[in-house]
Amino acid sequence: MTTRVCPLAELTDGKPVGFEVAGTPVVLVRKGEKVHALRDECSHAEVALSEGEVGREGIECWLHGACFDLETGEPLSPPAFDPVDVYATSVHDGDVHVDVTTPTNR
Repeated sequence: MTTRVCPLAELTDGKPVGFEVAGTPVVLVRKGEKVHALRDECSHAEVALSEGEVGREGIECWLHGACFDLETGEPLSPPAFDPVDVYATSVHDGDVHVDVTTPTNR
């Protein structure tokens, strides 16, 4: 089941934004016309990834620098060793929808 989260126009390319979707913390990252959705919680330190930065490789946790792949949620650098959940996204009528019922990387 998908949930409408926000208008696509409200997302700035490369800037993470945190939301709560059906009780789940989610960070959205727009890269061009693609929107990525990951659990908004670093698997290492349990802090919000939405407060970090997006680079070429992925999203980086602001606290200890762990980086996660936007497509797979896999950690790209220590100190994180466990992936974060990734969720399916779609855009309908200019709005971003996210399905948090089943992570796509599990």
